[in-house]
Amino acid sequence: MSFQIIKYADAYREQVIQTWEASVRATHHFLAAADIAFYKTIVQSINFNDLEVYCYVSDSGEVAGFLGVAEKKLEMLFLQPAYIGKGIGKQLITFAIEQLQVQWVDVNEGNTQATAFYTKAGFTIIGRTELDDAGKPYPILKMQKMI
Repeated sequence: MSFQIIKYADAYREQVIQTWEASVRATHHFLAAADIAFYKTIVQSINFNDLEVYCYVSDSGEVAGFLGVAEKKLEMLFLQPAYIGKGIGKQLITFAIEQLQVQWVDVNEGNTQATAFYTKAGFTIIGRTELDDAGKPYPILKMQKMI
């Protein structure tokens, strides 16, 4: 099976939302179940066409992962759990940096795997907030790509 990074299309919407939820459940162990449900309603309300969203899609149309960028900030990068640790995240972040000029990303402090991933990709922690963007008590690490 081969994969390629392609621009988001509404035909992928349900798979993107499902990928987000599966990824969060597999990696965000610090979140309460009620909070995952809360964030899912936010994700479901996103018009992915308003961002630069790209999907990592198989030749059969399976979405294995996706990323979203707004104003040079990586707003989302999520993978289906079966594809975590297989180099897809690296391909997506490289694409985001080289093709979309990503310079910033916010990471949940509790997601230590993601922090390590972005550090390895050349990002450095430049700040921290006690609350996330929804005002919930999940500290956020502000990271910037160092050139």
